[in-house]
Amino acid sequence: MNSPVDVHERLTDVVKQQPYPLIFATISGAHLYGFPSPDSDYDLRGVHVLPVRDVIGIDELSETIEVSRDSDGLELDLVTHDLRKFALMMLKRNGYVLEQLFSPLVVHTSPEHDELKEIGRDCITKHHAHHYLGFVRTQWKLFQKENPPRIKPLLYVYRVLLTGIHLMHTGKIEANLRNLNQEFRLPFLQDLIDAKVHGKEKSVIHNGDLSFHESEYARLTEELEQAHESSQLSDFIRNREALNDFLIRVRLNAEVRPPGAPPHGIGPK
Repeated sequence: MNSPVDVHERLTDVVKQQPYPLIFATISGAHLYGFPSPDSDYDLRGVHVLPVRDVIGIDELSETIEVSRDSDGLELDLVTHDLRKFALMMLKRNGYVLEQLFSPLVVHTSPEHDELKEIGRDCITKHHAHHYLGFVRTQWKLFQKENPPRIKPLLYVYRVLLTGIHLMHTGKIEANLRNLNQEFRLPFLQDLIDAKVHGKEKSVIHNGDLSFHESEYARLTEELEQAHESSQLSDFIRNREALNDFLIRVRLNAEVRPPGAPPHGIGPK
């Protein structure tokens, strides 16, 4: 069993080894959603900044960098996108990238991370409901294919639905299912979470009433659709220009790092 301090140090070491400056690196996946099993791997997500020379040159861009590692039983998966690619996903009403941006489980941050979060708040619209409606349909199909049915994909179904409904009502990203259930108070959810957290990654549903969960899936999907219709959130992303200005400024600042500066810093120190 790895201690929290040991885990954080190893995650930080991986971040420090990345070839480009990082704006942020946060933890996503089951740890963010509030139901990691003892053997769950760590999903790190973040944003790197390619230097101007790379962007305007003829070489293929490293827009997405993926690192998978298994170190003494600690499995981790790091995926970072270049800031431009990440910004374009923000403009496409992608709730998944906003969950990464606003994740409270931070491995690496920067002043630019705080600024990007401020911009990100104005990227939230009522049409993010479409992201969660499409996402949950995919998750439900995956759950239906399970034989025997596992707890993990079912929890993902509920997590997506409750995150989407909460977002439509409040305009805030909340991906932790435990926190969400303090609002929704679904009595059966805590038992599912406990079984997942205290069991293994592939824990199955024993004696579960699958028709009940199908009914809940339909009910909450309808609630998300209604929340979208009644949401007071904006119809439009209001800060495309601010996001563009931020990208240009950060790109140029990353270019002037002094010799020997660590690769995970942004701008001159």
